[in-house]
Amino acid sequence: MLLATFTVRVPDTTWFGPFSRRHPGLAIEILGSRRSGSHAIVADLWIQGVPPGLWTREIATYPDVGGAECLTGVGDGALYRARIRTPPVVDLYRRLRMPLPYPIRIRGGSVRWEVVARRAEFVTLLAFARKVDPRTRVTWTRTVPLRSHLPVLTTRQRELLHAAIESGYFASPPKISLGELARASGRGRVATSKVLAQIEERLLGSALREPILSARRPAPADAGGA
Repeated sequence: MLLATFTVRVPDTTWFGPFSRRHPGLAIEILGSRRSGSHAIVADLWIQGVPPGLWTREIATYPDVGGAECLTGVGDGALYRARIRTPPVVDLYRRLRMPLPYPIRIRGGSVRWEVVARRAEFVTLLAFARKVDPRTRVTWTRTVPLRSHLPVLTTRQRELLHAAIESGYFASPPKISLGELARASGRGRVATSKVLAQIEERLLGSALREPILSARRPAPADAGGA
């Protein structure tokens, strides 16, 4: 398995590229997505900036966005949901039958995503990244254990987060109570509250910390040519 972080300039055709270049200091994290028809996805994002809903109107102005809403405030930002035209990288991961490596971090017009893949898939992803941005940077990870490349949320936390979003728990006003969310997810009220607090802590910690990466080394995939 090859482990690395790609840093790629997002093209203007995908809204968070020009949006984050317009607001270069903002931290943006794509937390997950799901299909919405044959040519669109619904993405859940955390975007820095208060008050909650600060960016809703602006996001909705981009031509590849079919709608946007703010779900709730979290720390010094908010959770947003946007229906967008499927980015080419999402189609590529589907063709490779690989899960997207959420969370995906964006700042200043560039996206950073962690790649853990066999050599063949790695070469395909690298070729795609360099086609999008010939100046793609590859930072190789040699000493970070594989666990560090898993999503920032555990499976249990991710399931609860999506259940809370889908049920309207984060809506304003909330569509369901904490107790109703707990019953729907098969957990106790206190346990559900604790897991929600852990989710918020992890998302904020992920947004504020820089990944711990080793020094660069020559890329073995380069030898085959991209």
